Amino acid sequence: MKKSKRIKSKQEFDKFIKTTKYIKNSFYVLHFSKKKMIVNRFGIAVGTSVGNAVTRNLLKRRTKEIIKESQNLFKKDLDYIIIVRKRCVELSYQEMKESLINLIKKVK
Repeated sequence: MKKSKRIKSKQEFDKFIKTTKYIKNSFYVLHFSKKKMIVNRFGIAVGTSVGNAVTRNLLKRRTKEIIKESQNLFKKDLDYIIIVRKRCVELSYQEMKESLINLIKKVK
């Protein structure tokens, strides 16, 4: 993901999570808000309770790839933060993709 498409700073992340709407399922929490820039931006968070660094990085890489593959499903006027939950470790890539896509489709 390009730097212009990422939400990275801790202050922006915290403010975004506290002030935005969200939807969730057993595997993800998806926060969304009107965008501030021209392009959609994404943030991905995986807590330390999910597993060790190798596991967390694997989940981040898979989530980034899902975002890349399903870019057309995201609404063009929103920024997103995706929080990966612990139960996501049990899923295969295809199951992760289906779960996240179902969540994306619920965004209004």
